[in-house]
Amino acid sequence: MESEATTDGASIEALEAVGRAAHLVDSASRIAVLTGAGISTDSGIPDFRGPDGIWTKNPEAEKASDIRYYVSDPGIRRQRWALRASGELWPDVAPNSGHRALVHLEQRGLVHTLVTQNVDGLHQAAGSDPDSIVEIHGTTRQAMCLDCEWRDDIEVVLERVRAGDDDPHCGVCGGLLKSATVSFGQSLFPGDVERIEQAAISCDLVLAVGTSLSVYPVAAMVPLAVRHGAGVVIVNGEPTAMDDLADVLVLGSISEVLGIVVGSA
Repeated sequence: MESEATTDGASIEALEAVGRAAHLVDSASRIAVLTGAGISTDSGIPDFRGPDGIWTKNPEAEKASDIRYYVSDPGIRRQRWALRASGELWPDVAPNSGHRALVHLEQRGLVHTLVTQNVDGLHQAAGSDPDSIVEIHGTTRQAMCLDCEWRDDIEVVLERVRAGDDDPHCGVCGGLLKSATVSFGQSLFPGDVERIEQAAISCDLVLAVGTSLSVYPVAAMVPLAVRHGAGVVIVNGEPTAMDDLADVLVLGSISEVLGIVVGSA
């Protein structure tokens, strides 16, 4: 790693780190982007385990993300559907400048694959090509049946909830419905691990944004890419578990620095 920087104002060290990161981006031709919760916090979406995280403030909320509790406890399901139907979970969220910066990077023809740990759908909302995105933990924008292959826009289910169906079941097979996210105890969606491994093997640069790089298997992208000769740029608000693998580490506000790194600001 060349150096670390903090963006406390316009420090020379910070600007130098951003400049080196921008140079690596400009020199690349196939970038694998990996994003985590940090890119969406400026859109008003809190992380889960940070000081102001959803689970930190309300440990009981973590149960709703465990498939065992979700399947066995109708009360948890009803509460979750009610929150989604009311809009209280993520009210009026929209992409921020960090998401838009990655759209610009794609428009430059440099994004090979965009892997996100987020389930908010904000990359698509910002304009990133859905075909280039791997939502490794699924999406809250869709609903799915736990028993059959039914899947649709989550608004289809939320309309039923608002009409009084507080624990909706699949209209095709009668199975339980949930958001199309990967809960604790569920397997990742078929093919996604293979896509992220292929992205790591074939890229010439990994750009990790807003992720602690501590959640597997997605974090394994970084060492796998390094073993195949790729460079690594990490942009994050705090140190990560893989800072030692970074060619350049930029610590600071993602919304402020990412646009400079990718050439959109």
